[in-house]
Amino acid sequence: MSKLVEAPARTLRRGVLAAAAVAAMTGLVLGGLPATASAKTDPVQKSLDKLVNKHKFPGVMASVRDADGNTTDYVAGVASLKTKAEVPVDGYGRIGSASKMFTAVVLLQLAGEGKVKLDAPVERYLPKLVRGKGIDGRKITTRQLLQHTAGLPNYTDLIPDYQKIRHTTFSERRLVDIALAKKASFAPGTKWAYSNTGYILAGMVAEKVTGQSISRLVEKRVIDKLGLEETYWPGKGVETLRDPHPHGYLSVGPKKPLLDYTKMDPSWGGAAGQLVATPSDLNRFLVGLQDGKLLKPKQFKEMTTTVKTTFPPTWNWRYGLGLIKMKLSCGGTAIGHGGDIHGYETRDAVTPDGRAVTVIVTSLPQSEAAGNAVLATVDSALCADS
Repeated sequence: MSKLVEAPARTLRRGVLAAAAVAAMTGLVLGGLPATASAKTDPVQKSLDKLVNKHKFPGVMASVRDADGNTTDYVAGVASLKTKAEVPVDGYGRIGSASKMFTAVVLLQLAGEGKVKLDAPVERYLPKLVRGKGIDGRKITTRQLLQHTAGLPNYTDLIPDYQKIRHTTFSERRLVDIALAKKASFAPGTKWAYSNTGYILAGMVAEKVTGQSISRLVEKRVIDKLGLEETYWPGKGVETLRDPHPHGYLSVGPKKPLLDYTKMDPSWGGAAGQLVATPSDLNRFLVGLQDGKLLKPKQFKEMTTTVKTTFPPTWNWRYGLGLIKMKLSCGGTAIGHGGDIHGYETRDAVTPDGRAVTVIVTSLPQSEAAGNAVLATVDSALCADS
């Protein structure tokens, strides 16, 4: 099943989602245009249908904002493989590493306030904590944590069986200890390698200098500041998602049925990947960030100053501080940060003129082609009216 709904330029709230779904089902959109006619020619809807039909994602949610602030929400597939229920329009999904943008914003705000020095050693804030084989917090900076140039082992690569820890609540210290049990990947500042460990430590730095939890800091300094009513940090032990949401699925092996992985303890994501949001709310975050509502110009420049990465060259991605800069097929660039977490994959971006898109699929890609198809959907949405 597939449908698209044109939403008002302002926030689409839970109270009007039911009306939006009814409008789509009856062949109408909230702008008065026939949805059936639009769906046949709309390139974004075609891309979402392809993700379901060809690449076997159970369901897809997407929200596209044009340069004038008008939003169109899309869905494809089913919300549940068991019941075949429709995917909710602009429903909730786990956004994984897209959470890194929020954590980085908090650290950069603290830097702008003089409470954190980006190039000071982590030792200043977390004395004697960051120690291991070739790992020394006296030689690692907060900037390197946010930039993935600290050389820290990635703790998420070191958890052998996610099924066993699915309902386990992790502390930040336990996650860090998993990483510190391994030797350094390289000397700080000499290479780039993606490491969630850096973001757990960055969150701990923010907590140390403020006396508040990173979850509260993200809520107060980012979510509340932008009025993101559909973005939240799950509380301790909360394994379910707010309604409405599609189920998330996990592939447990070739030719095996997808496992429903909607219910899980996301604490192992922490400051690196614990947030939940709707596609339209994530777009609002991206636009607010770019419009200067969260960071001073100096700190935004720091965030968007990028280095080379080890991502596939065809992706054309460079990394800043909790932010990815990507080249578009139609020319120009966009910024954002996707996220992969069991059950959901998120890809998002915003262009300098305010076009934004977020796509959430309800399983991790089972092939390189499937992953590239999600990226292509984001690219086509941003390039459609360029």
